[in-house]
Amino acid sequence: MQNKIGEVGGQHLGDALQHNSTLTTLDLDNNQLGAAGTRYLCDALQHNTTLNTLSIGWNDIGDVGAQHLSDSLQRNTALTMLDIGFNQIGDVGAQHLGNALQQNTTLITLNLQNNQIATSGAKHLADGLGHNKTLTTINLAQNSIKASGAKHLADGLKHNSTLTVLNLDNNNIGDFGAQYLGDALRENKALTSLKLSINEIGNDGAKHLGDALRLNTTLTTLNLSTNQIEADGAAHLGKALQHNTALTTLNLDSNQIGYMGARHFADALRHNTTLTTISLESNDIEDDAAQYLADALQHNTTLTTLKLGSNGIGEVTAQHLADALRQNTTLTTLSLYNERIGNVGAQHLADALQ
Repeated sequence: MQNKIGEVGGQHLGDALQHNSTLTTLDLDNNQLGAAGTRYLCDALQHNTTLNTLSIGWNDIGDVGAQHLSDSLQRNTALTMLDIGFNQIGDVGAQHLGNALQQNTTLITLNLQNNQIATSGAKHLADGLGHNKTLTTINLAQNSIKASGAKHLADGLKHNSTLTVLNLDNNNIGDFGAQYLGDALRENKALTSLKLSINEIGNDGAKHLGDALRLNTTLTTLNLSTNQIEADGAAHLGKALQHNTALTTLNLDSNQIGYMGARHFADALRHNTTLTTISLESNDIEDDAAQYLADALQHNTTLTTLKLGSNGIGEVTAQHLADALRQNTTLTTLSLYNERIGNVGAQHLADALQ
């Protein structure tokens, strides 16, 4: 919440937390705490045994504030969720937090979204993950991890057996970063959700991730939206889906898979028996290719959600989708947002749904 309590307010709250034994959740987002106000809260955390959720995003705590948090995390035995996004934390702060992760045995979720963490910071966090046995979710979206930082995190994943959710959205990791993570997925047996949106991943990166999906048996959610994946990359991912038995959700919105890419995924849907959600919005698929996806629905028995919005789909594809819906008994959600199916296409779909 936004109250602008500042350093003095942080001191008062810290004093109260030293003695409080009932509060479990504290949200102080956007309150101008700064590093000094954070220090008072951290002093309290070293003694408090009941607070399990602390959110202090948008407080300009910086590396010094991260150091205070690190010191408290090495002693605190209650906190399970810490949100310190949007705080101008850089590599030095990440180093302190990485050290804390090596010692802490209670933290489950750590949000570091939109900070200033780059390669060396990623390495320190990865070192922490290599030793940590409790953290299951880390959000590093909107930092400056890049390919070199992704390599460090990938190395950490090879030794970590507890992290299940990794968010690296908008980190410019590129094809090389995707390759490093793909290599890690071949060995990692814990990660279930990987978010790689807005990362300049192209066909080569998609190939490495596809190769990993052929072997990986734990990842259930993969987000590759807003990248640069074309038909060739879609071919690798599509072929992987014909062998993969774990993935349930795949998001490829705002790529460039086009006609051939859609055909590759249509072929995959004919054989895949685990995928329940696929989103292909804004991919220049258009009618000819969308018809293949519609036909695949007549054979697929597991997909429950198909999103095809903003693809230039018209009434012809709407008719094919309507025909598929008459045969398909599992699809529950169909998104045709921002399409041009018109009244005729809408009528076809309406008739099929009766």
